[in-house]
Amino acid sequence: MLVEYIEAAMDRASYEKLNTGEYYGEIPLCPGVWATGRTLEKCRRELKEVLEDWLLLKLRDGDTIPVVGRINLNLRRA
Repeated sequence: MLVEYIEAAMDRASYEKLNTGEYYGEIPLCPGVWATGRTLEKCRRELKEVLEDWLLLKLRDGDTIPVVGRINLNLRRA
């Protein structure tokens, strides 16, 4: 399910080319998840790594994780 979440979140990423020639990417659903790269592909790879680290921290700390599509990684409390 984690892989599906990452893929779905990456599908919702937005990218732009900066005046410096670098690319900037972010996932608006996931606050603080952004990256830059000299090429669009490097930016995408970096963004995916940032997302993975962000998710691990959220899961470790028990923070609420945004639902992406129908994928909900939040633990249900009994």
